[in-house]
Amino acid sequence: MKKIFVAGSLNMDLVINSPYCPQAGETITGSGFLTNCGGKGANQAAACGKLGGRVRMAGCVGSDAFGEELIAHLTSYGVQTDAIRRVEGPSGIAVILVVGGDNRIILDRGANAALSPADLDRLLDEAEPGDIFLTQLETPLEVVGYGLKKAKEKGLLTILNPAPADPAVSAWFSAVDIITPNESELEILGGAEKLLGQGIRQIILTQGGKGQALIDAAGRREFSCPKVKPVDTTAAGDTFCGGLAVELANGASIPEAMIFAGLAASLSVTRKGAQQSIPTREEVLAFARSLDAE
Repeated sequence: MKKIFVAGSLNMDLVINSPYCPQAGETITGSGFLTNCGGKGANQAAACGKLGGRVRMAGCVGSDAFGEELIAHLTSYGVQTDAIRRVEGPSGIAVILVVGGDNRIILDRGANAALSPADLDRLLDEAEPGDIFLTQLETPLEVVGYGLKKAKEKGLLTILNPAPADPAVSAWFSAVDIITPNESELEILGGAEKLLGQGIRQIILTQGGKGQALIDAAGRREFSCPKVKPVDTTAAGDTFCGGLAVELANGASIPEAMIFAGLAASLSVTRKGAQQSIPTREEVLAFARSLDAE
């Protein structure tokens, strides 16, 4: 199995369920408040670990108690955390409002803003050709771009999850092998034709309950996903990205990896929370067997 290197954010999620989104000046009663470890980078690293991958992560956490907890959770999922750096000040925070199973998120980057090229150098110091580099856009854009270029120079397969979407990331598209936007992110980035024209090799479009699509120079291929009743979609996209990376690291084809990742993401939305909602590899395989038996 190839190794997976994840660079990205670590946040403490503060989550509450609400019957609807309050208007300006309105106070309403929610329920089910919880705190859980999140951040797109950490979620994707956790998914890689829980789904059976060999994964190392780079990121920054604060000097608060949240920072200690964020690192401890990743370690418990089998993630190598020696490239995660502690900095003075608060850790990243995500305030998540869950309405009808869908989430609305407000971020404070906190320590995530301190990620530097030196952190990426440390992360990739043991990387070998054929390994996988996975990153997102919740850390400084120029550092994401640096990581993509360095990973490509070292012969890694690069995967970019462009969330939250920022068209300026196109400056580094020549170093991206696979991009994994959702429908709104793809629109913000200018559409599939534009991305392919800017050097992206494969687009894996995630479409929620409608499944995924693989878009490349050969055209577009659709992949369905199991029908489930969503409880919380917080880490569904991150679970998909982690599952995709793990299967590619195992030598699977992109379509094979997409099918596995879709199963993992579908299972994750039936549970509350971020990292705790991510299934293990054994749970995904059992889910697949149950679908085959139907």
